[in-house]
Amino acid sequence: MTNPNIGRLAGKVALVTGAGSGIGRTAAILFAREGAAVALAGRREAPLVEVAEAIEHAGGRAVALPTDVSDEQAVERLIADVENRLGPLDAAFNNAGTLGAYKPIVEMTVEDFDTVIATNLRGVWLLARTEIRAMIASGRRGSIVNTSSFVAEAATPGMSAYAPSKAGLDALARALALEVGPQGIRVNNVAPGVIRTPMSAGLSAETYRALADQAALKRLGEPEDVAAVAVWLCTAEAGFVTGQTILSDGGFAIPGLR
Repeated sequence: MTNPNIGRLAGKVALVTGAGSGIGRTAAILFAREGAAVALAGRREAPLVEVAEAIEHAGGRAVALPTDVSDEQAVERLIADVENRLGPLDAAFNNAGTLGAYKPIVEMTVEDFDTVIATNLRGVWLLARTEIRAMIASGRRGSIVNTSSFVAEAATPGMSAYAPSKAGLDALARALALEVGPQGIRVNNVAPGVIRTPMSAGLSAETYRALADQAALKRLGEPEDVAAVAVWLCTAEAGFVTGQTILSDGGFAIPGLR
């Protein structure tokens, strides 16, 4: 049962993008369990409504706000809607992203590249800019968390668009942390490893086993493994953490002999 009067985020307002499935869906539910009123954003309305109804059925507050995060005006409307519907923004988990084209660079088109960058990097930049403006205007000492990836550091063939889009987020978090730290706003990233989500649903059982064997913990991640880190970064417990990218990959990307 969700109680908006108790929890580490009681009385706070949180935004989660990419909230219709996977890590975003799980994070939205965890934010609500910690007492936050949650705004759910994503391209598809139906999954957002489903998650919002589940949160409200459990006693929390949630609103579904379909949004294309790569659209500047849509992002500005989103933040305005969050504040109009729920109140001033305290926390944001900018999780919406796309894997895009997974193929050799010689087969990729400019459109393939631009599609990934538009959502994964430009979209997060637009969200962060608008969220920061709103937090400064309301005097909130807020927290912003973006979803990076282990591939920002661990090279993977076929990801010449996805990998730089996520590496860009790591640089963005550091730059923004320095910019807005004086206003008491923290900016961090969580970097998932291989997680069981709809994005990885096409992998075979054999591939899953091979990937799990590469992790120090000998298993793949679940959405909760990443969502819990994102929520923690928005609590007072992480009040002195900013400009960081925290890997949640079960030791998958540790260099060394296997």
